[in-house]
Amino acid sequence: MGQLQEKLRGFVNNRWLVFVAAMWLQSTAGIGYLFGSISPVIKSSLNYNQRQLARLGVAKDLGDCVGFFAGSLSEILPMWAALLVGALKNFFGYGWVWLIVTGRAPVLPLWAICVLIFVGTNGETYFNTASLVSCVQNFPKSRGPVVGILKGFAGLSGAILTQIYTMIHSPDKASIVFMVAVAPTMVTIALMFIVRPVGGHKQVRSSDGMSFTLIYSVCILLAAYLLGVMLVQDLVEVSHDVIVIFTVILFIILLAPIVIPVWLSFSPESGVPEEEAFLAQPKKEEIESGACSDSEVILSELEDEKPKEVDLLPRSERKKRIAQLQTKLLQAAAEGAVRTKRRRGPHRGENFTLMQALIKADFWLIFVSLMLGSGTGLTVIDNLGQLSQSLRYDNTHIFVSMISIWNFLGRVAGGYFSEIVVRDYAYPRPIVMAIAQFAMAFGHLYVAFALPGALYVGTVVIGTGYGFHWAIVPATASELFGLKSFGALYNFLTMANPAGCLIFSSLIAGPLYDREAEKQAQGRHLQPQFAGSIFSGMLGPNDPPACEGSICFFTTLVIMSGFCILGVVLSLILVYRTKAVYTHLYGKSRSAPVS
Repeated sequence: MGQLQEKLRGFVNNRWLVFVAAMWLQSTAGIGYLFGSISPVIKSSLNYNQRQLARLGVAKDLGDCVGFFAGSLSEILPMWAALLVGALKNFFGYGWVWLIVTGRAPVLPLWAICVLIFVGTNGETYFNTASLVSCVQNFPKSRGPVVGILKGFAGLSGAILTQIYTMIHSPDKASIVFMVAVAPTMVTIALMFIVRPVGGHKQVRSSDGMSFTLIYSVCILLAAYLLGVMLVQDLVEVSHDVIVIFTVILFIILLAPIVIPVWLSFSPESGVPEEEAFLAQPKKEEIESGACSDSEVILSELEDEKPKEVDLLPRSERKKRIAQLQTKLLQAAAEGAVRTKRRRGPHRGENFTLMQALIKADFWLIFVSLMLGSGTGLTVIDNLGQLSQSLRYDNTHIFVSMISIWNFLGRVAGGYFSEIVVRDYAYPRPIVMAIAQFAMAFGHLYVAFALPGALYVGTVVIGTGYGFHWAIVPATASELFGLKSFGALYNFLTMANPAGCLIFSSLIAGPLYDREAEKQAQGRHLQPQFAGSIFSGMLGPNDPPACEGSICFFTTLVIMSGFCILGVVLSLILVYRTKAVYTHLYGKSRSAPVS
């Protein structure tokens, strides 16, 4: 009985259980990516034009990315409390919007609707922050894959929720807003006590590589399955029973990764974590005397004091030697025999506070490059409903789901390939982001000229490129500026998303779309008067004009393509500036096994 309780305790505190629970949490956390599906409902119900809708999109993006409170609460409060705050904000914001859209609550001014959209979407920042901070601390040696997978599931949540909505089969189009209010709230409350740091750096096992392989396999299977299901439902008339079966299989695939923590916790062959035997734990008297107060500074001496031949030793022996040296340094510092280095500020690769990072050029290169790349991608995502209508594509939700799927694959692939770049070649991770931005520039031009299958190709290229950013940027920030203030750093960088969308969507796409729609409306009004007497009132006097044809977004897409090229240039400058940092961080791992 005691052994079973110990295994259950190990299961609850297993870092792979936290990772899998964070994946499930992220599967419903990307509510902002459903804006392309709910915006037509809001536009028609509240009689908004495209410029007003663009303002709602900016409010949504601000809510999605302004995470200062989320970052602060995650450091002050337990993770479950921060997640609960996020769930309540999501339910309150989108729940009130649903009441307004369905006529159950009085219509509010545009600014008030923007506030509700902001509050509702802002709950997502709590989900993202809790998931990323917990799992990056639990997997400090696998930041790229962990960030890519978690951000990937957030991007895929649009397709997952769309499939669930298809199964609901509600004739009321406003019910999708209700689902956005309820589904993330329920999932978060169910998982909020599981997603947390559990000292995962002490749980490294030889089977971790196989576990990541299984996770990647599930990701590829999930994306391929959802893409196939969406295409079948778009091209073939299927019954509601078949849709239910499709959705049940989707849930089975999502639940599959739970076998990893179950096997590691209850299998008799699971073994002992590798790191635990070699971690040097400070003694109680050392802690009381303050010897560990400077531990972070002392550990920076480790590389100076470590003999070079240590890196050539076998893995187990190397860990023992490093642990012994670390203990000696701590003891020597406590006795005053070692004078630790005091610097005016941290160097890149060490722990920065947000204020320290804000005065670094590299931090702003990351921010502006992210703003140009992800901002243009998010503009396409937010305007996907109107973009598909202008190009005369039916079933807008198909493209919302497709760009969500490719966004997911981009995030997973971005984490995977950027990890190869840094681990195998010790080369800066942002080089992969530069390649993604170049591909996005091509995708914008392809859609702008309405080439064959424009929106299908566009969702693949733009969605994948957009996803690459959100696997690479958080991992890069943690490598250059440390993990100590990772929540604050990450949430500041996410501000690049609404900043870019404010420029490209609200100031460029919205006004250009409305101007072209007004031109087309004036052209239709110049038709012979007798035709007008019959058909002039059919659209209703207050209906906002709609734009048709590739001209609606042509100029916007060409401008965004040019800014993506500028993002490529900035990313390459960042690569040049950080080559020495990545060589220092990862260069030694090429000649010695990674611990």
